[in-house]
Amino acid sequence: MNRRKRVNQILKARSKKARAKKLHAKLAAQSKPKYVSKADRAKLAVEPGQDSEASSDG
Repeated sequence: MNRRKRVNQILKARSKKARAKKLHAKLAAQSKPKYVSKADRAKLAVEPGQDSEASSDG
């Protein structure tokens, strides 16, 4: 009985940790903006400048 109880206790603890990890990941994804690399930020900074110039010329 003790061995069975200990195994069940371990399995419950693992499932509880896994559930908490999923919940934490879900909450973190909602509250935190997606990472944008430095190179992508540079591209985004250049692109809107070109679009606004093109629209003002036409």
